[in-house]
Amino acid sequence: MSLVAIVGRPNVGKSTLFNRLVGMRKAIVDDTAGVTRDRHYGKCEWCGAEFSVVDTGGYTSNSDDVFEAAIRRQVEIAIEEADVVLFMVEAGTGITDYDSEIADVLRRSKKPVVVCVNKVDSGEKIFDSYQFYALGLGEIFSISAANGGGTGELLDEVVRVLPKEEAPVDQTHADLPHVAIVGKPNVGKSSLTNALLGEERNIVTPVAGTTRDSIATYYNKFGHELMLVDTAGIRRKTKVHEDLEFYSVMRSMRAIEHSDVCVLMIDATTGMEAQDMNIFNLIQKNKKGCVIVVNKWDLFIKDQNTMKEYTEALRARIAPFDDVPIIFTSVVKKQRVLDVLEAVAQVSANYSQKISTARLNEALLPIIEDCPPPAWKGKYIKVKYITQLPTKFPAFAFFCNLPQYIKEPYKRFLENKLRENFDLCGCPVTIYCRQK
Repeated sequence: MSLVAIVGRPNVGKSTLFNRLVGMRKAIVDDTAGVTRDRHYGKCEWCGAEFSVVDTGGYTSNSDDVFEAAIRRQVEIAIEEADVVLFMVEAGTGITDYDSEIADVLRRSKKPVVVCVNKVDSGEKIFDSYQFYALGLGEIFSISAANGGGTGELLDEVVRVLPKEEAPVDQTHADLPHVAIVGKPNVGKSSLTNALLGEERNIVTPVAGTTRDSIATYYNKFGHELMLVDTAGIRRKTKVHEDLEFYSVMRSMRAIEHSDVCVLMIDATTGMEAQDMNIFNLIQKNKKGCVIVVNKWDLFIKDQNTMKEYTEALRARIAPFDDVPIIFTSVVKKQRVLDVLEAVAQVSANYSQKISTARLNEALLPIIEDCPPPAWKGKYIKVKYITQLPTKFPAFAFFCNLPQYIKEPYKRFLENKLRENFDLCGCPVTIYCRQK
């Protein structure tokens, strides 16, 4: 699929146009300059032509932004990858030094460039857009990304200059497992994503809160095919002071809701803190598969049984849902990074497995007969048969004569027996008792 990159200086409306082209609010939009930092991908369809769109951070130089060099590198990578570049400028401010600098970069890239002048909200502002012919990049298109004015003509031109493809390939990846990498700020989520991908896909700095949006990437290596979602760090509500950070945290929570498996990253030096537990409970509440990754293990002072003791303490902390793979890594030193991938693949397989009714009844009915539910006021409970429900997560229905008298301790007993007989590691199990 052809790729169209949207580039420009900060705060000209790149993310607003990106959201309009992909038809959903995928990128965070705010009046603050420099909101977008990483490359953000989406899909656009226009007049039967389908192409990918990438949103980039604002291109700057000699500014006081600590992320300036990293963002510039991300923009340059996006230009290298793209088949067509949408160069976005703003009518009200005219040609700035940044615009001239980006125009020089684009001329050297030899890529087809479409110049779009944003924030042309009225007829009078069209005259302000003519000055951009001085950039020497050909025809210009006046648009308003906020209300959609002029985007039709712009897309007609984009489709016209796109390279012709012989066979369109469907890359929606809707049926692939979605894996969200979540955790507190600065535990190494973006570093893990980059290590797995083998490239600097997301910006990594020592500053907590570098990643602001949930960045989804198609992954197909080492026999594993999935969608990898890097998310912003989730802080406690009392620690969130800016609107931007609030949106980032909301996007991370939405990423958990839309995922199949969550990789919860914690810092080995601090252990499983209250906020880590909150995120773990959020994963459990949303009925998602889970893999716990203890990062920065190289910084932890160790002796002979450290890993075993740490694992036992961690399982005690997350009980009763303690049947979760725990991987100890150092992403910086590339230690056991592929073990994370193997654990994710196993949990994903467990999460989507369907167990036949015959196998369930054969394994569990003898156990229930030996240890039946406690009688309630002289009434005996008999479980007749068990079946798996057609839900996305593992859920089982136990049909019996008096379902209202089966209490939580016995449900936990049934869950433990399910885990003993079937591989449900990393998956929360839901049990329903129903009237026969």
